[in-house]
Amino acid sequence: MTLKILGVACSPRSGQTTHTALQACFETIRNEFDDIEPVMVDLAGKDIRGCLACGTCTQKIACSQQDDFVELLPLLTDPAVAGLIVATPVYFGTMTSQAKAFLDRCVILRRNGALFRDKIGGAIAVGGFRHGGQETTVHAVHAAMLIQDMIIVGDGHNTFHYGGTVWSGHPDGVQQDAFGLQTVANLGRRVAALARRLHSDRSPST
Repeated sequence: MTLKILGVACSPRSGQTTHTALQACFETIRNEFDDIEPVMVDLAGKDIRGCLACGTCTQKIACSQQDDFVELLPLLTDPAVAGLIVATPVYFGTMTSQAKAFLDRCVILRRNGALFRDKIGGAIAVGGFRHGGQETTVHAVHAAMLIQDMIIVGDGHNTFHYGGTVWSGHPDGVQQDAFGLQTVANLGRRVAALARRLHSDRSPST
């Protein structure tokens, strides 16, 4: 029985600190949960447009916009996905436009059977300063997850806060942000452990 944890890197720049933070989170999952597969989606370079509220998805899993979000639907609707981790840089105290567009377009899942209901949700925010809006950004992501009827978790033992909070402006580089990297590791562990507990009896065989 293999579960998947989906991680979405919502930076407009590929391979930067947000990607690094999500990779560190996934490394913990890979090392500690051999029955769970982390799957990363990098939105950098993708055409993910904002929701138009056109109503097309009120009738079926379909969208009037034929962009890269539509290509993600097979993964987003995969019943093996038991958790979602959204990682975003902090832009003006909240998530990036890429993150907002992605989360808004996920209304298609809410309108077609609440497909994210009871999935485990977590957030990672990357700020240019140690206290650079990470918590407000995490809260904004959590709000979208609550509307999807997801089960939200923080980073758990031993940092016990809202989620992953990383300092991209560390003077010695992000790899020296020991506390921030610990929060993302703890978040990955918490999401995977609860996903296993709640969903392992419902996941498809591989």
